[in-house]
This record gives sequence, C-alpha cells and structure tokens, in this order.
Amino acid sequence: MRIDVRYFAWVRERVGASRETVETGAATVAALVAELRGQSEGHAAAFADVAALRVAVDQALAGFDAPLAGAREVAFFPPMTGG
Repeated sequence: MRIDVRYFAWVRERVGASRETVETGAATVAALVAELRGQSEGHAAAFADVAALRVAVDQALAGFDAPLAGAREVAFFPPMTGG
C-alpha cells in the first residue's frame, strides 16, 4: 500500500524532507518505523528514540501499535507544549 508520510520540526530536519510517499507492507506504525529507519542515516537518526515522537494516522493522534490498514497518511512530530 502507498502511504504519505509527513515529518515535522526536528524530525523533518533529520530526514531531510517534509514528506514522502512510501510503498509499504507494514501492518502497524511501529512496523512502518522499522522500514523507515533503513532508508537513510537521517531516517535512522529521526527514529532512534521513538519515545521522543508522537504520531498521527489520518490526522488523528495514535500510538505506535496503531494499524495502518486503510490509512492514507502518517505524520511524525515531537511532543508539543504550550505556554
């Protein structure tokens, strides 16, 4: 399946792109992350510590165990704080 992957803040900086479309067989976000880590050194750096990341699947906050069946977009970003 094809999924649009979006990157925000320092995740975008490490990956070197704000978005990409990937062909994946991943069943969950965690499996997608495992695939993405192998794409480049930048991807590996961005996903080195997933505890420092948040994820949204089709613009709804999700966990790394979230299924990807039928998903069109996955976004990765650091936790946000207000103030």
